[in-house]
Amino acid sequence: MWVYSFRFYNHNDGADMKKLTVAALALTTLLSGNAFAHEAGEFFIRAGSATVRPTEGAGGTLGSLGGFDVSNNTQLGLTFTYMATDNIGVELLAATPFRHKIGTAATGDIATVHHLPPTLMAQWYFGDSSSKLRPYVGVGVNYTTFFDEGFNNNGKDAGLSDLSLKDSWGAAGQVGMDYLINRDWLINMSVWYMDIDTTASYKLAGAQQHDSVRLDPWVFMFSAGYRF
Repeated sequence: MWVYSFRFYNHNDGADMKKLTVAALALTTLLSGNAFAHEAGEFFIRAGSATVRPTEGAGGTLGSLGGFDVSNNTQLGLTFTYMATDNIGVELLAATPFRHKIGTAATGDIATVHHLPPTLMAQWYFGDSSSKLRPYVGVGVNYTTFFDEGFNNNGKDAGLSDLSLKDSWGAAGQVGMDYLINRDWLINMSVWYMDIDTTASYKLAGAQQHDSVRLDPWVFMFSAGYRF
């Protein structure tokens, strides 16, 4: 910020300069305090890429076909945050539906599954209301709903049919960081860990089967945000 000083040639020169200096300092302080702030009562939304990456070893077994793996997927991620205080936030994570491929070593890809993992977090933001950089941590709860599950031709050729996954509740943890560009805009990086365990129901050669499935993914999000 440029601060211009003016000199007045009269008998009140010293007093005028003092008043001008005090006013300039007050204005500078006011602007800098309002330019970068997560403040109580503030609401902001972020949008960007969200990648769900199941942990190593995630998946389960499909009867005699043995173990299966679950692929990564990237979609549009959205977060909605309300600041209850200058340091405490409440956030809801949403996204467009994630689509995962399920495969075995013997058959290759055999099925696709879609899911949505809305997650509600309580957050603690480090720093204060004038900080430009706001790291934060969060804990909360995840609800995952599965839909449009189905076996492809490879799965059907292996005798599989009627796939269904049970919706899941689990804990979630988060770390992230906001960098405030100006009063309205910010950029964000954040990572979640979600406890997602479910049960897969399906038929193998006409016989009903039920198997446990573990996803427990890491979710990585890079986004831009707007503050209201």
